[in-house]
Amino acid sequence: MGILTTVFFIILAIAIYNLVIILRGDYKDITETRAKLRYIKSLGIFAFVTGILGQLLGLFNAFGAIEQAMDISPAIIAGGLKVSMISPIYGILILLMSYIFWIILDFIASRRNNGK
Repeated sequence: MGILTTVFFIILAIAIYNLVIILRGDYKDITETRAKLRYIKSLGIFAFVTGILGQLLGLFNAFGAIEQAMDISPAIIAGGLKVSMISPIYGILILLMSYIFWIILDFIASRRNNGK
């Protein structure tokens, strides 16, 4: 979860940095600016994949513990599965927010470029 939070703050920093550049009009070429905005989407996808990987690693360890304990109630397994879904959900939320940031920034950049 710490990695996902770090990735989210990096996405946020890149989005704010590019927003300031777009609003100031400090960019030379709109295609270069749009290329830089793609990092936001790429990091969002990285967050999603990292969340899935976190879930798979957690489930791997949980199934090892279940195998050693032999007799586990279904309620305990369901609780463990519920907890294992936290990191992919967090990764998906970061992915969605990164796409929202990208769409907004791309729209603002397009409007600013058309105004020049």
